[in-house]
Amino acid sequence: MTNKKQSSSAMASLASSVLTDSGSSKIQKTLAGSVLSQASSSHQTGAEMEGVASAVMQSDKYSDTTKSLAASLLSQSNKKR
Repeated sequence: MTNKKQSSSAMASLASSVLTDSGSSKIQKTLAGSVLSQASSSHQTGAEMEGVASAVMQSDKYSDTTKSLAASLLSQSNKKR
């Protein structure tokens, strides 16, 4: 089944900024790469990235930017998983 959800242009812009910022953390860059891969395609969040994004959302140690990227990925995940 094709995924009809895509990252919004605002999220794609945020992800692009994260990827080009040398101060971004590894987790931010990982999430941002996944968000960008879904910006103009029918890709959906994979099970592994769902786990990473879920852990980010459940932790208090991550920034609002990191949580925004994680939330975007979770909103595009496979609901059957």
